[in-house]
Amino acid sequence: MAQFIQEYSTRITSEDGTIYIVRAYAKERSDGTWMGWLEFHPADGVGAVLRTDQETSQPDRVTIEYWASGLEPIYFDGAFARARDRLASD
Repeated sequence: MAQFIQEYSTRITSEDGTIYIVRAYAKERSDGTWMGWLEFHPADGVGAVLRTDQETSQPDRVTIEYWASGLEPIYFDGAFARARDRLASD
């Protein structure tokens, strides 16, 4: 089950003007390692949530939290593009 890790103060605005809230999520795998990804939630609650594929793999939840805490706003631009591309290919 996905676990919420962190919400960021940075907001992403799409080409159509939709403002997205950026959140990190993670899930423990059966082998005990963790995978992390980012989700982009429309700030007004209208529209699809965009999600990246796996952005990281870490040995435990503590290191997932550390990974999430170190992300810079510039990282979100690329992640948003990957999430948009992922939605388009589904």
